[in-house]
Amino acid sequence: MNRVTLAIILLFGTALALYWQVQSKKANLPIPNAGVQKPDYVATDLRSISYDSEGKLESRVSATYMEHFDSDARTLFTEPVYTLFPQDGKGEWRLSAKVGKLNKASDKVMLEEDVLIEAISFNDPLQQLTTHYLELDLKSMILSSEQEILISGNHFHMSGVGLHADLNAQEVKLLSKIKGTYEPQ
Repeated sequence: MNRVTLAIILLFGTALALYWQVQSKKANLPIPNAGVQKPDYVATDLRSISYDSEGKLESRVSATYMEHFDSDARTLFTEPVYTLFPQDGKGEWRLSAKVGKLNKASDKVMLEEDVLIEAISFNDPLQQLTTHYLELDLKSMILSSEQEILISGNHFHMSGVGLHADLNAQEVKLLSKIKGTYEPQ
């Protein structure tokens, strides 16, 4: 064997080794979008109204963007705004956040980032509640959170950690580390 033949065999052997090494590294990389589920449908500038079985207004929902996944009955919202009308009709509440998730199987809404709950009526003692995370059970109209809660109302301010609120019974309970101030009229 002469030098030229040996050089050609060495060159092709090196190229084959480099090709095999690149292919084995590619096989170990995660596949982009592997397991990422595509939504069954999307909506922009969403507006929705729900009525109960008796035809009474139950809720209004709006969002700048929405994705729905049929496979797990999940809906994702960007900048959702829920307007709720409790059973007794004695109050309307507007819930808003940067991000929202609806699990239709459990009828629960999870709101995250800059969550704001506002009373629509100026006569309600509790006017505004803010937190970072909040869950709403649509069947029972119960709000719950483990996060820090700030409450503003007519002539008072409160803060605490954890929340249990029944919108039908018009009851709000802070669970721990409660602080408050009252401004006499």
